Amino acid sequence: MVANMRNGVLAIDRTGRLVLINDEACRIFDLPANLDYLGQPFVEVFRRHPEIVRVLDGAFELAALPNRAELRLKPGDKVIGYTLSLIRDEHDATAGAALFFKDLTHVEQMEERERLRDRLAAVGEMAAVMAHEIKNPLAGIEVLAGLVRRKTPDNPEVQALVGDIISEAKMANAIVQEVLEFVRPVRLQVEPTALRESLANAIGLADSQARRGHVQVHVLVPEAIPHIRADRHQLTQVFANLVINAYQALEGQGRLRVEAREARTAEEGALVPDTQHAVRSVVVDVVDNGPGIPPDKAEKIFQPFFTTKPQGSGLGLAIVRKIVDAHEGRIDLAPGDGSGACFRVTLPVEPAHKA
Repeated sequence: MVANMRNGVLAIDRTGRLVLINDEACRIFDLPANLDYLGQPFVEVFRRHPEIVRVLDGAFELAALPNRAELRLKPGDKVIGYTLSLIRDEHDATAGAALFFKDLTHVEQMEERERLRDRLAAVGEMAAVMAHEIKNPLAGIEVLAGLVRRKTPDNPEVQALVGDIISEAKMANAIVQEVLEFVRPVRLQVEPTALRESLANAIGLADSQARRGHVQVHVLVPEAIPHIRADRHQLTQVFANLVINAYQALEGQGRLRVEAREARTAEEGALVPDTQHAVRSVVVDVVDNGPGIPPDKAEKIFQPFFTTKPQGSGLGLAIVRKIVDAHEGRIDLAPGDGSGACFRVTLPVEPAHKA
């Protein structure tokens, strides 16, 4: 019964050794289910999850144990809801502690989508009006700067200043366009989409919008990868944005690997929308060997208007996440090969709700 529960269950004795752990717990904590963990110190078993170690470590010392608390696991960015209870023997002495928990990652993602949708609804109309009002004077600045450039062809100093004015106006206009794109609701034109074609188009689009330099790009897509039902144009934009970010991080030197695979189980990385049954998915990793993303910034990179670049709106990855969410998928900053950054996009082959 415990082995087939939909919730994770584990128990430790007073010495800190595991006396019970079920398959769902192994799945949630990314532990191989074919190993025997009983009798091992929980500190060793969960060394990759210090948050759980802290919870279990205080089980026998806290006056009031947490009930219905939530915890975000690192790495992987999973969210669990848990209850911690003491186990007593026939003499009412504390013999151990039990942790009951449930994977709330999908619930948290749905709530985050609702919060984002509410925020966008609140600011969308205002942003659209402001963007319209800003675009008009920006267009006027570009026109007037162009007139000055034509009237002073023999003055290099003025030509340089006018060039800077036009460049800054174009950049401001691009930011306005990104704001408009971000607040605009995502409407998908879903159709069978070949992932290999979308990735090839994305790299071509990225090459036309950013400096590639000497970056080596390797695309690995198996022949047997299934088609997915998606908006091929918006999917191309997702991967193009990720490739452009990699180009900018690599600064013209390095390697970029774009690799796709199919996943059918949670262990393989498939989506688990109901926290129990995995759905057939495709997983795409966009991996570079650049400087990587510092841990203190990794949690914020998908937030609107957060950027690590000297120039930028901070909306690129937020728009990417918004499009992936609309496809009922997810995007994560996954562990890479020890250096650089690895963005992992996971998409269902067949979304539950067709747009």
